[in-house]
Amino acid sequence: MGSAILLILPHLLARSLVFITSAAVLILEILAGRVLAPYLGVSLEVFTGIIGVILAGISVGAWAGGKAADRGDPRRLVGPLLVAGGLSAMAAPLIVDLVGPAASTGALSIVLLSLLGFFAPAAVLSAIPPIVVKIRLASLQETGSVVGSYSAIGTAGALFGTFVTGFVLIAAFPTRPIVIVVGIVLVLLGVALWTARTTSSALAAVGALALLGWLLVVFDGACQYETTYHCAEVLVDSERPSGRLLILDRGHNSYVDLEDPTHLEFRYIRVMVDLIDTEMPAGPLDVLSIGGGGFTFPGYLDATRPGTDHLVLEIDSSLIDIGRNDLGFDDEAEVMIDDARRSIDGVAPGSIDVVIGDAFTGLTVPWHLTTVEFVETVGAKLAPGGFYTVNVIDRPEARFARAEAATLQEVFEHVAIFAPPGSFTGDRGGNYVLVGSHDSIDLEGVGSAIRSRGGVEVGLSGPELGRFIDGADPLTDDYAPVDQMLTGL
Repeated sequence: MGSAILLILPHLLARSLVFITSAAVLILEILAGRVLAPYLGVSLEVFTGIIGVILAGISVGAWAGGKAADRGDPRRLVGPLLVAGGLSAMAAPLIVDLVGPAASTGALSIVLLSLLGFFAPAAVLSAIPPIVVKIRLASLQETGSVVGSYSAIGTAGALFGTFVTGFVLIAAFPTRPIVIVVGIVLVLLGVALWTARTTSSALAAVGALALLGWLLVVFDGACQYETTYHCAEVLVDSERPSGRLLILDRGHNSYVDLEDPTHLEFRYIRVMVDLIDTEMPAGPLDVLSIGGGGFTFPGYLDATRPGTDHLVLEIDSSLIDIGRNDLGFDDEAEVMIDDARRSIDGVAPGSIDVVIGDAFTGLTVPWHLTTVEFVETVGAKLAPGGFYTVNVIDRPEARFARAEAATLQEVFEHVAIFAPPGSFTGDRGGNYVLVGSHDSIDLEGVGSAIRSRGGVEVGLSGPELGRFIDGADPLTDDYAPVDQMLTGL
């Protein structure tokens, strides 16, 4: 029956096989970022590793498929390869979940984990198009047209897989159901082409399909919530029962106390509050937050500064649902759901007292929110006496913190940075709180507020800040290697 199908519908079936397998490879490539995120985070390095591994799989698969097609009857290969591709695709999340907890965040770990999870399905599925071309190639006179047309069909399938996954599937479904459906389609198509030759093999394939599908459902991965952009988890603080910790892609993103919104667990937020209370000691404020996370600041300012108008720019709508369901976020708070680089244009110039930059993808600040061009836009939104404060996480070398401080200096006349002393000497990394303003910053007042609550952070400005920056170049839209600075590459 399998060979008969290929003979009855040679054009339609052959083209469909190339289209479907090419689409499946690109679907898996995009989903790989979601599968790896709980263990490796989301960064340029992770996507680089995934793309490299998938391309290697495509290359090896195409070469091996062409060699195999020349050595025997290519019709015997299509069914088994479809089954193997579907099963290996379904196994990929399980393999990553098994090995991922032991992975580090270095380039070698990224490549190895990508290889273990996604090289096999990419290679197996990429072996099918050259085999199909061999089946369709009736004579040497039509080599160019056959190879060219099937190359175009494969590219069209890859484009379809890319667009439908990025624009539709990820926004509508969790990762594992998408993987299950892809695997089922491939395996059942392979079984249909394999049945006539060996029923026992087809039955074994269906059994393996059922087992992997069951495992994917039972072992649902490391994500409590899978949002459009993050693997999210909310943990209860064992030492503070009303405390909730939001984890995004392995990073401790936010902390809120459901019973006491004035409790600030994270050090950098306490420094930001010291800045606000020193520079603007009383009354309601107009505040703009770039990044919502766990929405700690809206709750705090609502409790301590009644009447404050607080607009949050947050790209991930699912975080709003998590905030309202698990983190006590006020249903009436104003949130604009879009990329902050776009949505900030809707904020009136000269209308904001405090802009808070706290947007992260894992441990990385989205690079386009770090540049001179973006900071200039932020500066234009500030009211007289207003300031921009941004949280930066960095390694002991502080390459990103130094570059971002230099970036703020390109826009603001007054810039300062706060961190524990060891963060300025290279002994440790961690959170750096930067502040920029068109007006003077009361560095001594902020330092006094920090010391009065027992904090250890110190502030640098003027020549001391210049020595810390040490000639670092400002970040621009043309050159902002934030991910590389944070990973040390």
